[in-house]
Amino acid sequence: MIALFRTPSSLADHKLVRLAGEFFRFGVVGVAGFIVDAAVLMAGIALGLGPWLGRALSYLLGATTTFALNRAWTWRHAPRDAVGRRWALFLLVNLVGFACNYGTYAFMLTHLPLAAAHPVIGVAAGSLAGMVGNFLLSRRFVFARGGEARPLPT
Repeated sequence: MIALFRTPSSLADHKLVRLAGEFFRFGVVGVAGFIVDAAVLMAGIALGLGPWLGRALSYLLGATTTFALNRAWTWRHAPRDAVGRRWALFLLVNLVGFACNYGTYAFMLTHLPLAAAHPVIGVAAGSLAGMVGNFLLSRRFVFARGGEARPLPT
């Protein structure tokens, strides 16, 4: 009976709590990235770029925002070497998430009149579609804690 009220103390419990905290922070950062993404998309459309080129630009700026915030907050203990190369690696591994993100966006704009009229709906759905893959790949290949990944050459 006492075991039911014991606080988590095993290594597995500690890792799960750490993982949950990282995922929560990643999600908060994702919201900030979504705001940048959506704002740049709407600005791009207003400036005549259209929803397709505007979306490519908005994704790049949103992803750069999330890289910087994840580096500073979500994985603040990650290696600090080769920031330019880590940013490039972040964009590379997030191509999986981008494929889910942009694919969902494109599907919604071409098949759902509401999303075609309001492209931000497609941005939101695309962001959710890419989130889990981006989290796992970024955690493993870009922001791994010291000792879990080799430092990148500068």
